[in-house]
Amino acid sequence: MLSRADWIALGLTLKLAGLVTLLLLGLATPLAWWLARTRSRWAWPVSALVALPLVLPPTVLGFYLLVALGADGPLGRLTESLGLGLLPFTFPGLVVASLVYSLPFVVQPLRAAFESVGDDVLEEAAALGAGAVDRFFTIALPLARRGIAAGGILGFVHTIGEFGVVLMIGGSIPGSTRVVSVQIYDHVEAFDYAQAHGLAAILLTLSFCALLLLYALNPRLRSV
Repeated sequence: MLSRADWIALGLTLKLAGLVTLLLLGLATPLAWWLARTRSRWAWPVSALVALPLVLPPTVLGFYLLVALGADGPLGRLTESLGLGLLPFTFPGLVVASLVYSLPFVVQPLRAAFESVGDDVLEEAAALGAGAVDRFFTIALPLARRGIAAGGILGFVHTIGEFGVVLMIGGSIPGSTRVVSVQIYDHVEAFDYAQAHGLAAILLTLSFCALLLLYALNPRLRSV
């Protein structure tokens, strides 16, 4: 049986993952569209920057975010000047860290989906008088719906499973920053494997169901 602290950590994790997924879709969609269609020389550096969390150790990313968001960091000074206070060891800090860490998991499937939208379709729409915004919302987005769904699923599941980054930025404050992955770690440290197993089984089930949904939405992945 899960303890009250376990349920609180689980609820906080789902809240974080849901909010981050919505924000990521709003941020990643225009970014992925630009990366898919642009010929700018900035495309490669931006692509590398977005993909950096895929190869960077989470503790390294978490450390630099902690420095940047701290009292002496540029982002920390900015949030303080805006009256938002410092973000480390707060739920908003977890949101910011999760946005950075999970961004490539949303941008990449969206970018691939937008790249699959044929130029001829967009050119025909333009010839018929459709503007750039109209072409994006009425043609590109509907055709890329599977990629958008895949990005949302991957972003949600990846945020649920975060550990190193959220531990560096949020610590382990009950009800505020202690997410499920940190709660499992605390149980293991206390040799309470039964409680750790209960939470780990929930994450395993969620991840497996998410992958099933992902494969259902993208039949081509079934051959991978």
